[in-house]
Order: sequence, then structure tokens, then C-alpha cells
Amino acid sequence: MAKTTQTYWNPLLSENLRKWRPIEGLEDAAEELTLSTDPETGAYTRLTRFHPGADTAAFGAKSHAYPEEIVIISGRLYDRAFDLWLEPGHYASRPPGELHGPFRTDEGCVVLEVSSPIVEANRRCRNDRDDIPFPS
Repeated sequence: MAKTTQTYWNPLLSENLRKWRPIEGLEDAAEELTLSTDPETGAYTRLTRFHPGADTAAFGAKSHAYPEEIVIISGRLYDRAFDLWLEPGHYASRPPGELHGPFRTDEGCVVLEVSSPIVEANRRCRNDRDDIPFPS
């Protein structure tokens, strides 16, 4: 099954504010809007909006067992793991296990995330010869 699809729309318009949902544990700091999902694989594309003054230091840094791509859409976000302020246009393709965060923002920030949780399971599907490593 493929990800869900939708025709053109602008999730950043004020008329779409009601579609955003608070992120569990970060209710006062951030919210998310899922744009597309694949219910079979768990792959998703979403926007995360950090409110001005948000700080996730209490949750520490994190990593995932799957790859993740991010693009900063607006605002700026500080990633403590990299000691770097991310601004519009910053892009990262994170490999599984890469440590990132905690995050903080002074003015707020919108991030586009593309995640593929089942890729790790797919990597276990070997090619015909076990002596050849599966490409990363």
C-alpha cells in the first residue's frame, strides 16, 4: 500500500489551524499535522510546529531506529546535539540511530518530517547472497 494522497492544499493557512494536533507530552510547546501516512508500513510525512519559546530539554536528545528527513520551513530551531541554529531551507537526512535534539526555539518553527519506520525491517530482507552486505 502507498501513502495516502491529497490534492493541493496549504496546511499553513489559518483556516487549517484546527487540523493541527498537540504532540503528546509537548502540548504547550509543539503540535503536528500529519500530511500523509502509509498504514501498512508506518511511513509518514508531517509538519511539526514548535511554538515561540518551546524547549524540549526536559525530554533530552532522541534517536530513531529508522531514517528521517527534515526541512525547516519557517522560523528557527536550535538543535543542541549539533550546536546549530536551523533556519528555513536547512535539510537533514538522518540515518537510523542519529542523535538529535533537544530543541529550542525563540520565535517558533515549522519543520517538515518524512519518516520511514519500516525501512529497518526491509533491510533484513537480504539479497540472494548473504556474503554481500545489503546497501545502507
